[in-house]
Amino acid sequence: MRPSLCFSRTLPRQLPWHLAAAAVARQSSPLAPLASFSTSSPRTTSRAIVADFRSDTLTQPTDEMFAIMRDASRGDDVYEEDDAVKTLEAHVATLTSHEAGLFCASGTMTNQLAFRASLLTPPASILCDRRSHVYQYEAGGLASHSNLTVYPVQATTNQGHHLTVQDLEREFIVDDGDVHMAPTRLISLENTLDGTVMPLQEVQAIRQFAKERNVSLHLDGARIWNATVAQGCDLRDYTSQFDTVSLCVSKGIGAPIGSVLVGDKTLIKKARHFRKMFGGGWRQAGGLAAAAHWCIDHIWPTMKDTHALAKYLAEGLEREAQGVKVYIPVETNMVFLDLAGSGIRLSELSKRLETEKSIKIGNSNAPETQTQVRLVLHWQISKQAVKDFIAVARDMTLTAPKPGNVSTPTIRGHVYNSR
Repeated sequence: MRPSLCFSRTLPRQLPWHLAAAAVARQSSPLAPLASFSTSSPRTTSRAIVADFRSDTLTQPTDEMFAIMRDASRGDDVYEEDDAVKTLEAHVATLTSHEAGLFCASGTMTNQLAFRASLLTPPASILCDRRSHVYQYEAGGLASHSNLTVYPVQATTNQGHHLTVQDLEREFIVDDGDVHMAPTRLISLENTLDGTVMPLQEVQAIRQFAKERNVSLHLDGARIWNATVAQGCDLRDYTSQFDTVSLCVSKGIGAPIGSVLVGDKTLIKKARHFRKMFGGGWRQAGGLAAAAHWCIDHIWPTMKDTHALAKYLAEGLEREAQGVKVYIPVETNMVFLDLAGSGIRLSELSKRLETEKSIKIGNSNAPETQTQVRLVLHWQISKQAVKDFIAVARDMTLTAPKPGNVSTPTIRGHVYNSR
């Protein structure tokens, strides 16, 4: 016997799933900070975290999302028979001005599927920013899955803010018959990158550069949603410049899981084949797709407020916590702090925030020499949590010993090892 599910709301069963889900959203209370969510488990014994600044992947699904997932379609996505998945894929494809979409488990998967489905035959190489996720944090997938040589490019203009055509020209390998080289076949950009936005004008210039050289252009758009909000432009203004785009829905968008790859129909068909080969075919994924669709419609519009809160945090820390510096411009939802001039130890700041205010930033075991940390804001971080953060840092600087630390970058891997 199928176990019963107890929910206080009933949905109008005569409606299609996506309209019924929207009815739930309309009946729901307004979006609330994390502390008010009813998502706790009876097995939880540790103190509840009020705000988690480690990553925007750490948002928690709400009761509204679970209600929508409950009433979503339940077809088999491997057979392409689930309405919610197909609706999400078509919706994102339309938003981005591409022919088709493919819903997958993660941004790493959609990035790697884009490269593999491009069917580049070795010897071939890819150009990308040396800071990019596809180079730093995808477990060597470019070499393993697609046999591509990676040439990471250092951004040298605009104070290293973003790659330019001049940077790419410097590293581009022409297919001129030199058997010692792996010609450039693909350029991958990331927007946002470290929370900063690549200007649309620069993307358009790189699109022209790639087109003239018959090279594919991919966008790791895990946070392209943030970039468009920051720039005040339409999503398709950016995404239409690329052959393939990976759009994560589990970061700033706030969905429980997932990422959508968009491109032309031929490439997406091939990517679906490779997804199965990678072991990424999923069956009844409708609930996850329905939640992602709801989040795009309801949480994406809140990003402007999140960006404003990130600036409020950065300005408050620099103003009130003596010696704390922000070393990367705050353009979206990320704040990069350097504590070297404050006398505060990162590990102690982490422990004090969690103990006194139930705020998590990770790095509680950071070595004494580590002075830099990344903070990521999202829709479930309240202004009160930000005020509490500033207050703790301010109080610590008042009693900290005279600073003697030298600014030390975080070690590679800090983004995913900041427990």
